[in-house]
Amino acid sequence: MWPLDPPAISARFSYETCVGSTRDPRRRGRLLDAADHVADAGERFRDAARDGLLHALCGAAFAVPGIPAADVVAWVYENGMVGAKAGRALYERLMAAPRDERCPLCGHGVVRTLDHVMPKKVFSALCVDPLNLVPACADCNRAKGEAVPSSAEATPLHPYLDRIDHDSWLDARVVHGDPLWLEFFVNPPPTWDRILIGRARYHFELFGLGQLFATQANRTLSGIRGQLTAMLEAGGAQVVRAYLAGEAATRLADRPNGWEGVTYRALAGDSRFCSGAFRV
Repeated sequence: MWPLDPPAISARFSYETCVGSTRDPRRRGRLLDAADHVADAGERFRDAARDGLLHALCGAAFAVPGIPAADVVAWVYENGMVGAKAGRALYERLMAAPRDERCPLCGHGVVRTLDHVMPKKVFSALCVDPLNLVPACADCNRAKGEAVPSSAEATPLHPYLDRIDHDSWLDARVVHGDPLWLEFFVNPPPTWDRILIGRARYHFELFGLGQLFATQANRTLSGIRGQLTAMLEAGGAQVVRAYLAGEAATRLADRPNGWEGVTYRALAGDSRFCSGAFRV
C-alpha cells in the first residue's frame, strides 16, 4: 500500500539475463526460443494490471510453451535469478528499491524476499518479470501465499502501479476498555471509486494490517504513558493534546498514512484520552 517506482527493467531483458547463465546449451536454447512468448506475456500482464483485470487472467495463457512450469521456475527463477551472478544482480536491485528496507505491502516489516504478484507456479512466464516481483517482508509474503485474485475488489494493491499514498486513507480510533487500545481501519476519501475502496480494504485484511498497527501503537502508548502523565499534571489536557498533535504532524508530513502519525492523531483527537484516560 506504499508505492514504489516501477522497475526500469523489461520482462525480456530480465528473462534473457536469467536464462543466459544456463550451462546446458540445449536447455538454454529451449528457454531462449520462448523469449518472444515471455515478452508478450509481460505486455499482457502489464495491460491487465493497469486496467484492473488481473483477476481475469488465465494461468494456462502464461505458461512457457513446451516446458513444465516447475522446470521454468527451477531453471529461470531459482537457478537463473536467485542463484546466478547476473540474475542475482537484478534480484538485489529489486530488493533494494524500498526506502529504509521497509516492506511496501505493510509499511512496517523489513524486506527479506521478493513476492510474486501472480504466483510463479501458475504464471511461469512471469516468474522473473520485474513488474511481477515485489520486495516484501517474510510475513506479507507468507500471508499472500500463492493466491490468485478472484475479483477486481479481491486484488491486493500493487506497489508499482497503485499510487494512493497522496490521499489520507488510514485512520484509527481509541477504544476505551481495559486495557485501552487503538483500532485501525481504512477510511477512504470521497474521490475513490468502489473497486479501489474494496481493494484497499481487502489488502488491509489480507496482510493483517489492523492487528499489526494496533500492536505497534499499543507499544508506543506504553512508552509515553509516563510522559503524558507528567504533562497532564503540569499543564492539563491542553498540554497533552498539543504534544500529541505536534507529534502527529511531524510524522504525517513524512508518511501521510504511517501508523505512527495516525496513532498520535487519533490520541490527540480523543478528549477522554487527553484528559487522563491513558492512566487506566
